[in-house]
Amino acid sequence: MTSEFFEKPEVSRRMAWLNYHHLFYFWTVARSGTITLASKELRLAQPTISAQLKTLEASLGHSLFVREGRRLVLTEVGQTTFRYADDIFRLGRELQETLARGPLGQPLRLKVGVVDVIPKLVAERLLAPAYEAVPDLLLECVELPLAQLLGSLALHELDVVLAEQPAPRNVRVRTFSHKLGDSGISFFGTRHFKAVAKKFPQSLDGKPMLLPTIDTALRGELEAWFQSWGVRPKVVGEFDDSALMKVFGDRGRGIFTAPTVVEDDVLRHRSLTVLGRIDALRQSFYAISVERRLRHPAVVAIAENARRELFGAG
Repeated sequence: MTSEFFEKPEVSRRMAWLNYHHLFYFWTVARSGTITLASKELRLAQPTISAQLKTLEASLGHSLFVREGRRLVLTEVGQTTFRYADDIFRLGRELQETLARGPLGQPLRLKVGVVDVIPKLVAERLLAPAYEAVPDLLLECVELPLAQLLGSLALHELDVVLAEQPAPRNVRVRTFSHKLGDSGISFFGTRHFKAVAKKFPQSLDGKPMLLPTIDTALRGELEAWFQSWGVRPKVVGEFDDSALMKVFGDRGRGIFTAPTVVEDDVLRHRSLTVLGRIDALRQSFYAISVERRLRHPAVVAIAENARRELFGAG
């Protein structure tokens, strides 16, 4: 792409091409609103980004930002440049997806970030339809906290992020959260705890409980639900890995929860039984992308199957 769209006539002779690294830094700063946030996303020092922005402005012959307090606000030329940059990197993303398919006969790649608090059984049920939609699919999964996954998504290192909540508003990453569905919560335990089922949920009072970590959305909702019923389980374990929590539950270390939609999968371990269910308390699941409309055929299949089959009317 030539640089005529970005130049004044008097600088066109001095600039033969557009530095896309500098443009990417500008685009990231424009989305973030501050160099500080952009430096964290890009993992570059703030002086480095500032210098690159000045170089870009000099090459274009225009100021792209004005400072208002602690934030950088786009000038009129900056807004135009940002629109072009948005299109450029969107097309670049589409090019990556096309090339990911490779030559005829090569597998199509799907890079998915899975938030570490999502139950593994749910993640597998969500991802399984991708293989039916794309038989030659090559699936790559990364499991990290949501903030880190959103950073990778912004850098186009991931196609989609599966999360238990929409992207937070205070995260300076332009994303779109597509709700896949929600499920009630089931309580499980070994047969040692089967008496809990008789007077559930009051019978949870004082019982050993395995819970998600305190910083998760579900933990806060469970705590509020316990309080509403006047019960105080004895917390004996906190986990950000649902699979590990289930292992401890299998061993009889305490009562644990999982979404009702995967109840049958949990019960494949014969030592476990359902102690009770909460339908009023819902755990939601989202596909987060940088695109307003899902395009990757495997991601489209994931979303459609989740809404139609996995979560159904829920």
